[in-house]
Amino acid sequence: MVPSADGTTDFSVLQNELKGKSKSIVLVAFDLLYLNGRDIRKLPLFQRKAELKKILGGTDIQFSESFEIDGREMFAHACKLGLEGVVSKVRGSPYPKGRTNDWVKKTCAQRETLTIAGFALDEGKWDGIYVGRRKGDDLIYAGKVDHGFDKASAADLQKRLKPLIRKTQPYAKRIAHKGIWVEPKLLAEIEYRAKSAEGKVRHPFFRGLREDL
Repeated sequence: MVPSADGTTDFSVLQNELKGKSKSIVLVAFDLLYLNGRDIRKLPLFQRKAELKKILGGTDIQFSESFEIDGREMFAHACKLGLEGVVSKVRGSPYPKGRTNDWVKKTCAQRETLTIAGFALDEGKWDGIYVGRRKGDDLIYAGKVDHGFDKASAADLQKRLKPLIRKTQPYAKRIAHKGIWVEPKLLAEIEYRAKSAEGKVRHPFFRGLREDL
């Protein structure tokens, strides 16, 4: 992971850091499966983590702490911080093979009304929309939304956007993406898990147009 100043992480930043030499990447260990050649996957989680904490002392590897508190409270706090979500684990569970109810991942879903700045076509087929966030009179790039469209909604949205097509990007700062740009008049309700430090939405999902605003 690559922690930001406020402790949150951004996967896109990690991807960029992995392209070259980096001093910002931090390795965080959350479980231990083998110890001195011994398979300890059947030991309860709390014992494996105790062994892990011992061997990480004095190293640059960070230990992923556990919090034994109310799950709903922890989840709400994680979402408030803008994190992607939480993983809840049964304290005495062995390391699972495949999916299990002993380990449950719950992601935060945030919603925001964003301005449609353009759309993309891939060999003539619908490939999502570009969205932006208003900052005064400026429109700031907030990401590309690829998911949440079926054939009918994509066709309807493209029909609505065609009369608004313009030659230039409506963003205050040009982005390095090819698209069909439109006058920023239509608003979309976007659901996403988290935002990057630059304000780009992560794992965005189109929920519909906001006709009421």
